[in-house]
Amino acid sequence: MRRVMSLWLPSWPIERRRRPSASRSASPANPVLVADWVGGRGIVTAVDPGLADSLTPGMALADARAMAPQAVVLNADPAGDAAALARLAAWCGRYSPWTAPDQPDGIWLDLTGAAHLSGGEHVLAEELIGRLKRFGLSARAAIAETPGAAWALAREGSAGIMAVPEGATRVALAPLPVRALRLAAETAELLDRLGLRRIGDLYKLPRPALVARFGFATAERLDQALGLLAEPLSPLPPAPIRSSHRRFAEPIQRPEDLAAATASLAEALCRRLAEAGAGARRLALNFYRLDGVVLTLEAGTAQASRDPRHLARLFAERLDRIEPDLGIEDMRLTALLVEPLGGEQAPLDGTGLGDGGADATLAALVDRLENRLGAGSVGRYRPRDSHIPERAAERVPALTTGAGGTPWQPDRLRPVRLLPRPEPIEATAPIPDDPPVQFRWRRRVHRVRAADGPERILGEWWRDPGEPALRDYYCVEDEEGRRFWLYRAGLHQAGTTPRWFLHGFFA
Repeated sequence: MRRVMSLWLPSWPIERRRRPSASRSASPANPVLVADWVGGRGIVTAVDPGLADSLTPGMALADARAMAPQAVVLNADPAGDAAALARLAAWCGRYSPWTAPDQPDGIWLDLTGAAHLSGGEHVLAEELIGRLKRFGLSARAAIAETPGAAWALAREGSAGIMAVPEGATRVALAPLPVRALRLAAETAELLDRLGLRRIGDLYKLPRPALVARFGFATAERLDQALGLLAEPLSPLPPAPIRSSHRRFAEPIQRPEDLAAATASLAEALCRRLAEAGAGARRLALNFYRLDGVVLTLEAGTAQASRDPRHLARLFAERLDRIEPDLGIEDMRLTALLVEPLGGEQAPLDGTGLGDGGADATLAALVDRLENRLGAGSVGRYRPRDSHIPERAAERVPALTTGAGGTPWQPDRLRPVRLLPRPEPIEATAPIPDDPPVQFRWRRRVHRVRAADGPERILGEWWRDPGEPALRDYYCVEDEEGRRFWLYRAGLHQAGTTPRWFLHGFFA
């Protein structure tokens, strides 16, 4: 049976500003109002819990200031609220592999098959809300068989923590106001005026009459809450394929403790990868701080690996970027991308499992270079089936297997350096089909002392129909002894003039 938790943060826009890691623009001693500006008129969008008895969201900011002159007014930041809520939803991943933000002030957690790991649903909810309280966030939680029922009970239920037993959803929803079905405000007001104030009042109405009078959305929300209609939810990125997790009895801060924990996680992860006959290609190391912030380091490997020392070394050089603040209470190492990897043969000298020989050594070097220089910074070139110089080779990851296309061996020398793409130049030739006597490149004139060519290369009309059908390449040397590789695109024809390009340089 599906079990879904709806976590509600009733004062999220206010309290997330007051957290120690958030902006200090408002003093915690003063009540806070959050306002948005619509057509030059300030509208209150969130009210400090201490002012909730006299002020409400939606009222004019001028009226709110008159009633609470001591309040500090902050500008609304919907994008910041949404980003912070997404980060908090990721932090909740310690309780469930399936979490998602429920904008603007809630979080979904699918607890199906996961609650028993924390001692049961009620214990899990108490621990979660207790941790949020230490972060300075007030919260309510409800667990039910459907998202709609959990959402309604979290916001309109009689207790801060509710767990509806299986099969009791209908009874639990009956006394709640109809607005708990996530209806439009005008629809909820219409139902209230007609005496349909509770969700239970809608049970006895025929569905055709309910749809005809109040719209399809009303019947849809009711059926979703009761489990008669499926309600899909979009979680954060899929649960990792393989991961190892460690929770500390006391928060850790020292770099050597972080390094030791990373090595321990790498060993545990590699054991799981070995059981599955797989190796890691992309990894993420998450650090869960006491203040609710999740810090992440990512690393990649040139080829699948499950060598714990090598994987731990990829993160060891960057652990100094982690700011433990009050301490790290959890760490998780995740293999985001895995590939099949067979067993390794132990060497005959009894030194333990082999490391794959020269190939593994090269892979470890590539991984360390990319870890320092950035992903994709190390590569190699392999030939492609093309006569066009800029297409004759392609850049691939350093350890990519396969020879690629058939290399073309021209009968003339090629420049040691090609430009990323040919650059247009202004060239002067005494006869249209002769090499140029001078050319201008990047606002500098080069006078040609010697030239060799042409070498004609036909274009690939099936790839670039608009490109000239041929190129005539020349190796030219200017008066200062520098050698360039130029080409003329196209032929002199009636109504058309060929263009000249600089493509490369000789030593």
